Amino acid sequence: MTDFASRIHTHKERHNLAWRLHLDTTLLTALMLLMALALGIVYSAGGDSTVNKQLARLAVGMGVMVVLAQIPPRILKLWSPAIYLAGIIMLLVVEFTGVIGKGAQRWIDLGFFRFQPSELLKLAVPMMLAWYFAEKPLPPTLKQIVVALLLIIVPVVLIAIQPDLGTSLLIFASGFFVLWLAGLQWKLVASSALLAAAAAPMLWFFYMRDYQKQRVLTFLDPEKDPLGSGYHIIQSKIAVGSGGLYGKGYMQGTQSQLEFIPERHTDFIFAVFGEEFGFLGAVLLMVLFAFIVWRGLYIASNAQDTYSRLLAGAITLTFSVYVIVNIGMVIGVLPVVGVPLPLVSYGGTSSVTLLAGFGLLMSLHTHRRLLSS
Repeated sequence: MTDFASRIHTHKERHNLAWRLHLDTTLLTALMLLMALALGIVYSAGGDSTVNKQLARLAVGMGVMVVLAQIPPRILKLWSPAIYLAGIIMLLVVEFTGVIGKGAQRWIDLGFFRFQPSELLKLAVPMMLAWYFAEKPLPPTLKQIVVALLLIIVPVVLIAIQPDLGTSLLIFASGFFVLWLAGLQWKLVASSALLAAAAAPMLWFFYMRDYQKQRVLTFLDPEKDPLGSGYHIIQSKIAVGSGGLYGKGYMQGTQSQLEFIPERHTDFIFAVFGEEFGFLGAVLLMVLFAFIVWRGLYIASNAQDTYSRLLAGAITLTFSVYVIVNIGMVIGVLPVVGVPLPLVSYGGTSSVTLLAGFGLLMSLHTHRRLLSS
């Protein structure tokens, strides 16, 4: 796009009501379409009470998104270190006094609700790294890379020992994407991958809990225990496969409606969608996800400073990791790590966090200066 065309485009945007409210119309439309689709499938999987709760949670998430979109990027940048530090302190509080539930210690009890600090770190880590690299010449030096890795590893370790392997991997990915967008060399990426592969046996023997090892073994051979640990993934693959090309129809899926699929309204909701809408429906859903990712990358590419570009890119790429990991585990090509399908799975905390991230994206886009200025 030429400078002149960019000026016209930006001028038109500024006369749009949504733009004045610092909302990106294109991204907002795609998100609304995705959430409407999600409420329909949550209703099919969980019924009236489930969809009503999810509607309320999405409304809260939308409110958070609109509020964050009003905050100028210079303020977000200024607050980034404080938000990161607050997140680390809260993780330490969780470690010593956190609420235990379902075998994990992840929450702080505030009396009227339980807050999960690891969700805050999904945004705080990329914000902190974007702030760290914002005023430095890029690509980063080896010393800067080491500092950035420490900023990533500290929260990742604190969350991994809760234990919450899925969230810790997502937070590592969000930090890694900032490093990668900052110009991390491929030879360092390859070296890190080799180092991680070499450390895998130590992870297996000294860190992973029995249930996490079982998830890996189940991924490799789900038929070994079809009525136990392999039940989830076997039923999920049956549901997706039985949907065929066109699906069985809305609320007509036998695997989902007869409750053969465990966690069908949360992590395995894609199996319900695949059974009821088939291959074509699944492709259309993935096209919608791809459109949202494209818009996020467009916003990142049009950012006018390093902080905005790195933060927007990291938020968008992390969103794409959510989609890939969830669909991958539902169709059996990745181990089950408890990652929801973004903005589709039933769940309040993850939905609010994701919409908060899109609020940051909209702020970075709508507050950008005119090129002519």
